[in-house]
Amino acid sequence: MNESTQFFDDELLAKVKKIQFKAKYMVNDAFAGEYLSVFKGRGMEFEEVREYVPGDDIRNIDWNVTARSQKPYIKTFRDERELVVFFLVDVSASSHFGTQKKFKNEVSAEITALLAYTALRSNDKVGLIIFSDHVEHYIPPKKGRGHVWSLIRDILSFKSKAKRTDISVPIDFMNKVMKKKAITFLISDFQGEGFENKLRSFSRKHDLVAISVTDPREIEIPNIGYIELEDAETGESLLINTSDLNGVQSFSKKAKLALREKKRFFQKNGIDFLDVRTDGSYFDTLIKFFRERERKR
Repeated sequence: MNESTQFFDDELLAKVKKIQFKAKYMVNDAFAGEYLSVFKGRGMEFEEVREYVPGDDIRNIDWNVTARSQKPYIKTFRDERELVVFFLVDVSASSHFGTQKKFKNEVSAEITALLAYTALRSNDKVGLIIFSDHVEHYIPPKKGRGHVWSLIRDILSFKSKAKRTDISVPIDFMNKVMKKKAITFLISDFQGEGFENKLRSFSRKHDLVAISVTDPREIEIPNIGYIELEDAETGESLLINTSDLNGVQSFSKKAKLALREKKRFFQKNGIDFLDVRTDGSYFDTLIKFFRERERKR
């Protein structure tokens, strides 16, 4: 399954520690509270039967026990809080692009770290599927800070030989290894095609949140003369004169149209969609998402 190479050097370790420290710092009570309010347990689990006291919900009366004892008894329940959280992270060639301070895969690692530590604080298990046009690496759901450290390290260190993205691959894989409903964060730039039907079906089984990571230079190009652009996933090259206003506007128009169509697909199918930029604040984007979703509940 794993045809990629991992590297473990001082620079990588420094990045992992920095992301880990930043994530732990950002997971404050307010952020954890937002997470808890949105991703509550799958339901209520039976705990015990006890004698009725004034103020109890009469809808929970256990009529069989009440009839036998000649006293009113009620069923009590507790929130089935523990959840399973999966991160499906794209490490195809286009994820190693970035014109700002960070590459797209670094932003993906930071988002995963922040959400994973939040899940850990809420006593949830976290798992990871790293993919390109095939499943590169799989980490089963577990708890523990060392486990989260492994997730961050693996996202940053994977150098995939595959160029293309196939989002149907992690979907098929997760359907095999995870039979119960799970919270799933799909983090990609969504440059692949032909995944819509499977993603639509997958979202009906799992609580899916799509996070699109985009670099601003994939939308807008500054005036810097002639540049040669290469599509990381197809290898196709394109020479662009950034001084040519019409050409630059045409490029930007196509890129913005593709982004709008992407958003339209997710909205039409009731799938949560977050647009994160490498030059923006993913923390603010996540907080906004949590609050908007809570209002819709």
